[in-house]
Amino acid sequence: MLLEILNIAGIAVFAASGALLGVRKDFDLWGILTVGVLTGVGGGILRDVLLGITPPTAVQNWPPILTAVIASLVVFFFHPAFAELRRTILVLDAFGMGLFATTGAGIALDVDASVFAAILVGMLTAIGGGVLRDAVANEIPLLLQPADLYAVPALVGACLYVAGETWLPQFHNIVLIVSAITATALRLAGLAWRWGLPTAPNIVRWPRRSRRS
Repeated sequence: MLLEILNIAGIAVFAASGALLGVRKDFDLWGILTVGVLTGVGGGILRDVLLGITPPTAVQNWPPILTAVIASLVVFFFHPAFAELRRTILVLDAFGMGLFATTGAGIALDVDASVFAAILVGMLTAIGGGVLRDAVANEIPLLLQPADLYAVPALVGACLYVAGETWLPQFHNIVLIVSAITATALRLAGLAWRWGLPTAPNIVRWPRRSRRS
């Protein structure tokens, strides 16, 4: 039950982040709803395709898409309440990422996926919606931006959840919440203190001297 609640919460916050980006890009109502819904359910559809769940849950049942539509409409009408759109997008994205990293891994374990597969599916569920959002809005995906922890917090959250479910299954709800909070906190800390992975060294290549004939 908690897994389903957190999954719906993840859809809502991810959809809100997508709708806010649509507002920032001056999309019309249809465009805002489109990018919001894609962001909200995109990661879940990717998860279900990888796990062989067909049709995907977001297509088979109405609550995921309806949740994304409602969240996008709230943003459409009340976006002036958000003073800094980009910062709000990043914060909502962090919460959605943390929730989807754990719920994605949890659903993978529920269909008897291996530990390794569950971790990868959790990470891909967490980053899939954000990548779709940025691609549709013609933005560089957060996943690819330098000096920005994005996939790593999702991977950590998925690993924590799978490890907890493996060794402490009796504390399922606590493991679920702690894993989601840890992934979200790591993402927010990375944004606050500008943590990031190292980039390739900048090697200066000097031009070769031309040989005299």
